[in-house]
Amino acid sequence: MTLDDLAKATGRASDAVIADQGLDDAERAALLAGMRERLREMRDSIERGLASDAPSRTGMVGWNAKGLWQAEDLLGAPLLKRVQAYAMAVNEENARMGRIVAAPTAGSAGTVPGALLGVADHLGIDDDRLVAPLVLAAGIGEVISQTMFIAGSTGGCQAEIGSSAAMAAAAVTELLGGGADACVHAAAMALMNTIGLVCDPVGGYVEVPCVSRNAFFAVHAVSSAQLALAGLTSVIPPDEVIQAMASVGRMLPPELRETGEGGIADTPTGRRIALEMAR
Repeated sequence: MTLDDLAKATGRASDAVIADQGLDDAERAALLAGMRERLREMRDSIERGLASDAPSRTGMVGWNAKGLWQAEDLLGAPLLKRVQAYAMAVNEENARMGRIVAAPTAGSAGTVPGALLGVADHLGIDDDRLVAPLVLAAGIGEVISQTMFIAGSTGGCQAEIGSSAAMAAAAVTELLGGGADACVHAAAMALMNTIGLVCDPVGGYVEVPCVSRNAFFAVHAVSSAQLALAGLTSVIPPDEVIQAMASVGRMLPPELRETGEGGIADTPTGRRIALEMAR
């Protein structure tokens, strides 16, 4: 199944994703049970991350999620704050070597739970209603992975955080009642607006700028869902957006693909931190 095919589905996009797998009743039940377990793991990592200010092994991150969660909401934007804090909580747990759900990678693990659980908790939506959107998120990730490896080392951060933002955008759209067409266009808009994003972790560790990047792109995913639910669509067909991302990823030089030799990692401070950690 392609994104363009999925957009034509009637009913929920997640049902179309499950149907495309050709599962029998027992396999379908096992799939949904697995998603419920992943949902529980996502929530657990959020709770642990929000409660902890223990530094990561490098000492670069570890207190950001808790600090934001406890800070005064000066903007009067509780959804924004919740989504950001949830996303960073997951990625700081990853930096502390805690248990997280790669969605689709460890470096982008906070975007889907940050957006999906953040919106659900803001609106008081029960976790049972998050299982189907999570299935859809996985389906979107699978479609993207058929065209481009979902790894910063092969396609830059656009391949990781872009994919996670697309997955999250589709999931939030379905959670809020959007049809398959809206879900797919939410994913396409989220992915389109991450194209060109490089992978530049300081010292080679998935911490800076990765933790805050998940916070930014969890909000990006929610914004994409809001646009799609309002009837906006991607001018470029969704499958062509994936192809464009893959093409740009192949053009990125090695220095901008998770080597720690370009971008933020190659600033004077980034190089100094890398040298200090190498001692």
